[in-house]
Amino acid sequence: MLFQKDIEPRCAYCARGTQLEEGKVLCLKRGVVSPGDSCRGFRYDPLKRVPPPPAAPDFSHLKDEDFVL
Repeated sequence: MLFQKDIEPRCAYCARGTQLEEGKVLCLKRGVVSPGDSCRGFRYDPLKRVPPPPAAPDFSHLKDEDFVL
């Protein structure tokens, strides 16, 4: 499945919202709001959602012998 079925509504990734600056979203229905707000007019736009960065791998437990053929 590409997208989750139960996306938490947030103005930050709503199709009706436009990012103004860090911490402010311009909503067509409610005006300037916080990115964490939501309303009943929420429409999910997957292109606005930024995924969390991937976790950095931890190689500290590996030894030099693990890389020898």
